[in-house]
Amino acid sequence: MSRHQKPTGQSESPRKLRVGELVRHAVAEILAQGGVHDPVLETHLITVPEVRMSPDLKLATVYVMPLGGRDEKLVIAALEQHKRFLRGEVARRVNLKYAPEIRFRIDERFAEAERIEKLLRTPAVQKDLEPDSDQD
Repeated sequence: MSRHQKPTGQSESPRKLRVGELVRHAVAEILAQGGVHDPVLETHLITVPEVRMSPDLKLATVYVMPLGGRDEKLVIAALEQHKRFLRGEVARRVNLKYAPEIRFRIDERFAEAERIEKLLRTPAVQKDLEPDSDQD
């Protein structure tokens, strides 16, 4: 096993998690305060549920979701257009040796959770979840 690979089941390092959370708060604050002057970003409320940092803390993958899940591609394009500005703002707010490169991705967890909810509501699954009255 390479020295850079973690054994399966090992959790993220506390430093990566802490820095990711600091970057998440900084990006969310910048977007909430309207720090980025862009017509697309000004007309959308954007949540930042997670930021994943690379092991060397030089790359931050920022997962975002526009409220209501509409115009995802437009929002990502606008964020990508302003990522240099956002990187500078994050560098000012988070004290790190290097300002992390930022990339934006749509957070798919909401869609996945909705898909699972729909599956759980299907008649076939509901039938399996109901307690059998003849087993008593």
